[in-house]
Amino acid sequence: MAPSTLFRRPAVPSATGVSPVAGEAEEKETPGDPGGVRVSPVAGGGGRDPVRRHVRRPRLPDGRGWRVRGRALMHHWSMTAGDGDGWARCDLGHRHWGVHGAAGLLAVHHDATDGPRVLMQKRAAWSHHGGTWGLPGGARDSHEDTIDTALREAFEEAALDGTGLRVQGVYLDDHGGWSFETVIAEAAELLRAIPANTESDALRWVPAEEITAKNLHPGFAATWPVVGLALAPSLVVLDVANIVGARAEHGWWRDRAGAAAKLLAEVGARAADGRLTAPDRTPVLARWFPRLAAVVEGAARDTAPAPGVSVIAAPGSGDDAVVQAVRDARPWERVLVVTADRGLRERVTELGAEVIGPRRLLAQL
Repeated sequence: MAPSTLFRRPAVPSATGVSPVAGEAEEKETPGDPGGVRVSPVAGGGGRDPVRRHVRRPRLPDGRGWRVRGRALMHHWSMTAGDGDGWARCDLGHRHWGVHGAAGLLAVHHDATDGPRVLMQKRAAWSHHGGTWGLPGGARDSHEDTIDTALREAFEEAALDGTGLRVQGVYLDDHGGWSFETVIAEAAELLRAIPANTESDALRWVPAEEITAKNLHPGFAATWPVVGLALAPSLVVLDVANIVGARAEHGWWRDRAGAAAKLLAEVGARAADGRLTAPDRTPVLARWFPRLAAVVEGAARDTAPAPGVSVIAAPGSGDDAVVQAVRDARPWERVLVVTADRGLRERVTELGAEVIGPRRLLAQL
């Protein structure tokens, strides 16, 4: 799903009975601070809001929870909602909140002039590591996907309903027997976030370079030097003609459009659940959700987009269209081109793109 593809959850009352989504309560603007709306605290820690189970959760008219796909976001409730609440001990002997592990949402907004800003949460004083800053997050329920957990917690703690967010990756911090997963999502704007329950004292959009100056939650402080390297979203540009040729399936030259369509469908299916592997990058993400753009040309020029894969029909040279796609990338995106064409590799690397050969991609399909 493209970054502009969004969804909205229904408003849910906060513990005060006022809709946090509407922003009519618990909100104090800080002059001159674009992220100065008071909101919710940190990731990775523990300490569960004692009123959590009494806050009504959103429901669709048919009685199910909302679910969103396309790697924008998804979520649902079941009979097991809340069964992750509780303490666990990892193999290192440390105590953590979340029987089944935990997850948090790292929402990041990019600006070509000011650099990235991260939505940070100040934990309520009563909570575990109260007064520290981190990410909205908490315990994962047994039925939940990690991304479900992070988005649910962001909704419960910061009134973020998923609108304007696109998941771009998941970082796994495995302690052995317990793990915390950071769900990194690009925000289309500096989203309005407010404390939606008693777990948060404040929420701020903090410039990335200023994060270490804050009193950070110990878990977030430990992972930030690594997670902070994964703030930039990725764009993968596929040189389809070159990849199909490298695949060399019998008879592909007789049906180039069919071969291209097959490739796009397989790549899209692999990418839908974050199962594509990024090239040699730091950090290594447990799941990766790049934007995918496929350049098609000649007899395959009319190939239709596949779920999760956009199509660029080259009006002439396919190589020129690939180069233009790299030029058109947003300034903060990391661009990866899949091609074995030497001349094209030189042209796109001069523009700052990374390159891998088709076999690195085909081996994953």
